[in-house]
Amino acid sequence: MSTEDAPALFDAPATGDGRPVPDRPLADRLRPHALEEVVGQGHLLAPDAPLGRMVEAGRLSSIILWGPPGCGKTTIARLLAARVGLDVEQVSATFSGVADLRRIFAAAGRRRRGGRGTLLFVDEVHRFNRAQQDCLLPYVEDGTVVLVGATTENPSFELNGALLSRCQVLVLHRLDDVGLAELLERAQRLTGRRLPLTESARASLIAMADGDGRHLLGMVEQLLEAPSSAPLDETGLAAVVATRVPSYDKSGEEHYNLVSALHKSMRGSDPDAALYWLARMLAGGEDPLYVARRLVRFASEDVGLADPGALQAALGAWTAYERLGSPEGELAIAQAVVHLATAPKSISIHRGFARARAAARRTGSLRPPAHVLNAPTELMKDLGYGAGYQYDPDTADGFSGADHMPEGYPPPDERERFYEPTGNGVERLVRERLDHWDRLRRRRRGDTGC
Repeated sequence: MSTEDAPALFDAPATGDGRPVPDRPLADRLRPHALEEVVGQGHLLAPDAPLGRMVEAGRLSSIILWGPPGCGKTTIARLLAARVGLDVEQVSATFSGVADLRRIFAAAGRRRRGGRGTLLFVDEVHRFNRAQQDCLLPYVEDGTVVLVGATTENPSFELNGALLSRCQVLVLHRLDDVGLAELLERAQRLTGRRLPLTESARASLIAMADGDGRHLLGMVEQLLEAPSSAPLDETGLAAVVATRVPSYDKSGEEHYNLVSALHKSMRGSDPDAALYWLARMLAGGEDPLYVARRLVRFASEDVGLADPGALQAALGAWTAYERLGSPEGELAIAQAVVHLATAPKSISIHRGFARARAAARRTGSLRPPAHVLNAPTELMKDLGYGAGYQYDPDTADGFSGADHMPEGYPPPDERERFYEPTGNGVERLVRERLDHWDRLRRRRRGDTGC
């Protein structure tokens, strides 16, 4: 598809004074005409901020604008081009290919020979494949074009390292309540109408926008078109505008961000935060069974023997959800989340198993000690299999003190201990038990003169 066929990201029909015609969507009609009018991105646009310094110097570097939907990426790109005097070429990575890029580079080369620069704006730049990204490299590097890419996805996951090394990644913020309130005021001034909302409904409208200015203005249009003789309360607002599903990509960065938030809230023994992040994940469409699997992992990795019931609680939640489904089964998952968040924590098993695996790799094929080997045949008995084995339940303390590590392994007093229980929860009792067995083992070695 040619760039001429792609959606025009910057072009808009205009009236005689050059402003957009009034029948275009409200979000388009309210696009800022100067960088100073952009809301919510002062950390990039202030005079001492990265883009502010570029504008002041009159020289724009290649950049990647990374931010959520409706935060102003396209608007900023358009205004930057106008401020530094660059001609604009725009493509959507969804519609354009290498052939389109080559035509743009050829045109940019001709402009450059004539003393004019070109800004190439690539919307949804993360949708370019590796070949398309590689196609950009030489033209960005030699300055034929200044690349401004816009993406909602983490560039470190979606863009190759060579392209990232040639661009500065700038992070745009979701619009806060102050920025969204400013957009509401601008919409009212432009349309000459007050929104038919109570104060609580107005606050609810801002919350429903979830930081997306474009979505907010879409809801404003719905409200302005709805017949209403009295201000709407929150219930009335919900009847007019559609509730937006929270931003959540089950295969993207937001997925991993929320998983991390849930995991670390449980690890930090914060049940309220853990329940909040669980609710966010489920509201975004996360598979509850995925959450259940994560809880089982957490129970083993972060709780361990400090609360032996934690693993059973996590497995029980998994089983309950499989039998009940949504929404009833989600309560079982929430119960497990609170159990794990409020349980004492220990990673002793996680660390101990890692040490044991390292020792197993290091020692190779050392043979088990003879006394632990079964001897089902006479030959094996003659070879010493099982010789000297003590049946622990028959000993006075129910503990033989025998060494079960491989032949040739360092003696108990000289070897690394893999499992080191903490003093948290049930592990305190486990530690006391192990210390008791160590004392018995040392006493018996002394009794035998070893």
